[in-house]
Amino acid sequence: QVQLVESGGDSVQAGGSLRLSCAASGVAYSRNCVAWFRQAPGKHSEEREAVAGIFVNSGRTAYADSVKGRFTISQDAAKNMVTVFLQMNNLKAGDTATYYCAVGTCLQYSLLQRNEYNYWGQGTQVTVSS
Repeated sequence: QVQLVESGGDSVQAGGSLRLSCAASGVAYSRNCVAWFRQAPGKHSEEREAVAGIFVNSGRTAYADSVKGRFTISQDAAKNMVTVFLQMNNLKAGDTATYYCAVGTCLQYSLLQRNEYNYWGQGTQVTVSS
């Protein structure tokens, strides 16, 4: 059974940095991608947007245009356990959201497609004040 535990959310000033962590247990090779999504205040869960994703096997990554150059996704993988990090630099007020970690099975170009992910964490809150 896949279990996801996120941590690292906090309140920071604009221009600051945060590092989110997602401890994913029970991840089999068939569920080969992990991603961070975010849900802005007032938005529904169906409106969660992909931020960054990574293939567990290859380490290949993808980023939303809005975070390229500011966010970095990385992983520390072991048998049936993956810890995925999201380093967020130069944070902006528009980055304020609940951030969710998700695990799924992705095709080569679908790392940022929400419907590829079927396991979700509980979320961690990031608040950026200007």
